[in-house]
Amino acid sequence: MAPTGPPDQTMRNHTTRTAAGLGAALSLLLLSACAAEDGASGSASGSPSADAGSEAPDATEMQASTPRVAVTYDGGVLVLDAMSLEPVGDIELEGFNRLNPAGDERHLLVSTAGEFRALDLGTWADAHGDHAHYWTAEPTLTDVAYDAAEPGHVVVHEGRTALFDDGTGLIRVLDSEHVADADAAAREYTTPEAHHGVAVELTDDTLVVSEGTEDARTGIRVLDGDDEEIAASDECPGVHGEAVAADEAVLIGCEDGALLYADGKITKVEAPDSYGRIGNQAGTEESPVVLGDYKTDKDAELERPTRVSLIDTRDGELELVELPSSYTFRSLARGDDGEALVLGTDGQIHVIDPESAKVTKSIPVIDEWEEPLEWQEPRPAILSLDGSVYVTDPATDSIHAVDVETGEVWKSAELDVTPNELNGVTGDEAHSH
Repeated sequence: MAPTGPPDQTMRNHTTRTAAGLGAALSLLLLSACAAEDGASGSASGSPSADAGSEAPDATEMQASTPRVAVTYDGGVLVLDAMSLEPVGDIELEGFNRLNPAGDERHLLVSTAGEFRALDLGTWADAHGDHAHYWTAEPTLTDVAYDAAEPGHVVVHEGRTALFDDGTGLIRVLDSEHVADADAAAREYTTPEAHHGVAVELTDDTLVVSEGTEDARTGIRVLDGDDEEIAASDECPGVHGEAVAADEAVLIGCEDGALLYADGKITKVEAPDSYGRIGNQAGTEESPVVLGDYKTDKDAELERPTRVSLIDTRDGELELVELPSSYTFRSLARGDDGEALVLGTDGQIHVIDPESAKVTKSIPVIDEWEEPLEWQEPRPAILSLDGSVYVTDPATDSIHAVDVETGEVWKSAELDVTPNELNGVTGDEAHSH
């Protein structure tokens, strides 16, 4: 998962979010033909989805999938074609909004006032036997939403999407294919106490859940498919963030290292410092090694770290890699081959070989920049999508597309807005009728 939280998100999200004018401005675009056959769980509001593809009045058939990226700005979400970087849609939405993957490679889930709302980026695939048809349409903020007192982390893994409500501790896990269906069935579980938490469901229905209260986050619990506890650990002060690596190894960040859940057991990964905080991670199924941030100054108003952590989930070993610059919580990504990517405040993407823990190249993309004090303020962000890496630059209101293998910045575009959060979809997750 790409990092979804700030360095320490103990401040409640809803205090920084407002939303206005949603009512009539929201229209439900015709969604995927793969509507869920399960009964409604009561977790989502909105009209049932209809068949997509050629039945959508404004849909255009394409020769291949059409990736799109989205950036938030003060007042809305701008959607761009990932190849041309030209705008294809502009969604007005007041307040500080956050973008989360939905898991179906068509939608994103927007964390906004009191809900997770499905944003249709207007690019998708329909499978027909041995082939697929590809479509595009105008991006639309749908009326499919999941109520949340304080919408927090969203985790996508192997066709399942887990939503965590920080305000109530309610976890909803949905089939990613049906996440934008108003009547989608959901697995629901509520933590003993509400907290800024995270959850991930594995392919055997195991649910890894953070443990904590409003005042302190302390560890994790592992539940089976019947929500019965099968493992637990309270050795994780300041729980924050997660990543899933190869072989479904789950890593949860702590203020003194991390917790690793693999092969049915929990292992504590100790940091080399008494306070060694790993709060944001980037994992990939292409590698057993998880990339994370690493901070050591508990009392800093804003620590600007220059080291990142690499944790090998095969043996629990932690290595630190020194970089030529600092970075932020929106700086971490993974390449197609599992490379660890860090966007530095020197304006370069530092490419790390996760096996050797060595920086193999540094790619200049933007000018040097400084992290703002407030985590909600715009700062450069990085996104790995469909073979390319995208970098935003709020200082110049621009976005850049990078080929990590060649080190080429192959496309740049100026925007009419100042970009903040960054996410995207490939448009190639084909669903059968």
